[in-house]
Amino acid sequence: MQIDLLFLCVAIPGVLIAGISKGGFGGGASFVATPILALVIDPAMSLGLMLPLLIVMDVAGLRAYWGKWSPSASLRLIAGGVLGVILAAAVYRFTDPDVFRFLIGAISLGFVVFQLGLKRRWWAPRTVPLSPKVGAGCGVVMGFTSFVAHAGGPAALIYLLSLGLGKVTFQATTVAVFSVMNLSKVGIYGALGFFNFETLKLALLLAPVALIGVLLGVKANRLVPERVFFGLTYVLLAGAGLKLVWDALT
Repeated sequence: MQIDLLFLCVAIPGVLIAGISKGGFGGGASFVATPILALVIDPAMSLGLMLPLLIVMDVAGLRAYWGKWSPSASLRLIAGGVLGVILAAAVYRFTDPDVFRFLIGAISLGFVVFQLGLKRRWWAPRTVPLSPKVGAGCGVVMGFTSFVAHAGGPAALIYLLSLGLGKVTFQATTVAVFSVMNLSKVGIYGALGFFNFETLKLALLLAPVALIGVLLGVKANRLVPERVFFGLTYVLLAGAGLKLVWDALT
């Protein structure tokens, strides 16, 4: 992996935005760095580079919410999520980088549409709790999209929002679930070659950027309107998603 000015100009803002999202805005757009990085490096390498950084961010969240999650909801999502990760790994083994480039782009665009739909009330979160089987199914989708783009949030939200959890329990459950999911991907990413010495070294170099982003996120939560932050993030996601889909198809 070549570290040049273009890479740094893309990686540093992407990781910084991911950290800000994790630190101050619920982590809803923390996967933004993955599609942005995939514009300039191999998609698998962008996933491998971001995973250690996401784990570093998860550690801070776990300390704040330890033991406050919903055990039953967490277990259902995690059980389905592990299966989803395995399915995604099988797909990766039989495809080329352009397929994953397309999937990352499509998931990015789908995420933007999903979030805009919630904001504009094109659809509303279900108020009746979804069944445990549906919860596990959401977990499978979560695991698949988490493996492909570190973007398991929408599938998890569909299930968790239906449960009517309290604010702290909801946040703690998302932190716990994605902490476990990210750890579950380490071995498979390593076996598939997403990690190498260069990506791990670069992740170490970018770790301070991620932590600075988390700290800025805490401050930005009080100073920057959520609408402004997510508006900018969704524009970046949509632009990166469209470019990845275009590159994959041409």
